[in-house]
Amino acid sequence: MNRAMKSRNVLVAAVVIAAMLLPNILASAGRELTNCNQAALPQPKPKRISTSELKNLRWIEGTWRGSGDVQKPFFERYYFENDSTLAVETFTDETLTKVEDVTRFELKDGQLGNSGEGARWVATQLDKKSITFEPISHARNTFRWERQSKKLWKAVLNWPATAKAPAKQKVYQMERLPSPKH
Repeated sequence: MNRAMKSRNVLVAAVVIAAMLLPNILASAGRELTNCNQAALPQPKPKRISTSELKNLRWIEGTWRGSGDVQKPFFERYYFENDSTLAVETFTDETLTKVEDVTRFELKDGQLGNSGEGARWVATQLDKKSITFEPISHARNTFRWERQSKKLWKAVLNWPATAKAPAKQKVYQMERLPSPKH
């Protein structure tokens, strides 16, 4: 066997061994990354909420114009589909004719959180004037909805500091829009 063939055989063997070990290496790296993320963000303690306590959030029902840390206003409608599900519709513009997205916050097993894939939060505090949500999956920020008056509330979003960026906060003012006339 010539020298080129020996080198080729050694290379093929190394690739085969690496391919056999790669799943274990990736799994180990994934466990380390997961452990690192869990250490950085402790799991929140969800507030136990009953359907009667959830009525404290009824002040948020309505159609709202959001402004603040954004280039242009945004428009959302909040309403209870039933005694345990709050739906939030996001509209494409002020005409309120096209829904861009719907998020549902569902009360299940005494915990209020958004459902679906992707970023998820759970309520950790609720009283007659505010509710606070903390991240449980694919998110880092907390947010709080605070009632100011019948026609105004604010959303306060907070992100913790990371190795690459300082902590930050965004505040949105939500102004009630008049109810549509039928």
